[in-house]
Amino acid sequence: MDAVPARAHGYVAAVVLLAVSCLSRPPDTPGSWLAPTLLAALYAACEHAVHRRFGGTFYPVLLAGAFLLPPSAAALVPVPAALLCPVGHRPALPRRVWRAARPALAVWAAARVHEALGGRDAVAGSDFPYALLPAGAAVLAFCLVLTALDGGLRAAAGLVPPCRTWRGLLARSLAPVAVHGLAGLMMAVLWRSPYGPVSALLVLLPMCVSWWVFAQYHRERAAHQATIRALVQAVDIKDGYTRGHSERVGQASVLIARELGLDDDRVEVLRFAGILHDVGKLGVPTRLLRKDGPLTPEERRIIELHPEYGHEMVRGISFLGEARTAILHHHERLDGTGYPYGLAGDRIPECARIVAVADAFDAMTSTRCYSRARPVEAAVAELERCAGAHFDPRMVRALVRALRREGWRPAVTADEPAYGTAPAERAPRTGAHR
Repeated sequence: MDAVPARAHGYVAAVVLLAVSCLSRPPDTPGSWLAPTLLAALYAACEHAVHRRFGGTFYPVLLAGAFLLPPSAAALVPVPAALLCPVGHRPALPRRVWRAARPALAVWAAARVHEALGGRDAVAGSDFPYALLPAGAAVLAFCLVLTALDGGLRAAAGLVPPCRTWRGLLARSLAPVAVHGLAGLMMAVLWRSPYGPVSALLVLLPMCVSWWVFAQYHRERAAHQATIRALVQAVDIKDGYTRGHSERVGQASVLIARELGLDDDRVEVLRFAGILHDVGKLGVPTRLLRKDGPLTPEERRIIELHPEYGHEMVRGISFLGEARTAILHHHERLDGTGYPYGLAGDRIPECARIVAVADAFDAMTSTRCYSRARPVEAAVAELERCAGAHFDPRMVRALVRALRREGWRPAVTADEPAYGTAPAERAPRTGAHR
């Protein structure tokens, strides 16, 4: 947190003070400390195991505390785990108190809502299905508080524009936390049952199995990302004047795909396609990519083989799916004058038509050593002029709508050429770049 503005430190301090005020009425009898202590120890053990082996956060025990305990006692459950778990970055103290205050406030709010709706009596009496209603409201309160706190920190730290601070946070967290809430409710019911607290541990066994499966998925996903990064870095080293171009094309492809309403899996594939669209340049002789002077017709034909090279390079990478098709056909034109196969109209795969627009847009708005970047407005005008002959008008319109709504702020800005030599003569600065 030493790298964020002072207002972020102030925001964290305010959240901590608010959490302390929620803890101001701890359990007042020795016997009432037993359940919070057991749940806090169980949460600390689960959090340590899950964070160390799988990553992420384990909420069932926290939500069980919200269903079993008064609000002030429930807010104590996450505190020991947050204060004892190792911190990967310095300064450690602000990070620890943030990790303690954030879930403490969320659990307090969940317990407050659950108690107000009579949920504790429903849990004690195993009153189903009525017990689901206050539990669901408590889970929603838990998610809302976490979303509000996380979005506030992002805004205070200046990580995203204020208008986008909370966008998507609640939607992404609600489904997984609802599953954790159901497990927490089962723990609470078993805790109050004649079998006692030990029986509540049985709920954690299937949760651990699901976490293991979830962790395997994320490890596989991380391996995919590492594979793509290695390929992109190789292209950037070989063809240094386009450094950062691949990642920006991936971002623009995502904008278009989302505007078209494609599902999340296809959006991810389009991101891969945009990032890897020029991977075939690894098969082009370096002397041609860095040639200082005009290309001969034969040299240009060699360079125009890079989509086919790229398709062959990624043929065996199963997770890329239709991204391989986009890599092969992103230089086709709607009028049939493109390459490598001269496809026209709807014969060009949709994913390739998306990447073609994203590729041309970034080529026009990036500063290269042979020309200055065009303003976004000028690049959009050029895309619209070429729509119908070169580009799919539907993809162009989708990009224009996305740019009007979200603007263009690419995360990758490494546009400076990596080499001192001027590149070979290029095609005009429209979608006709190679």
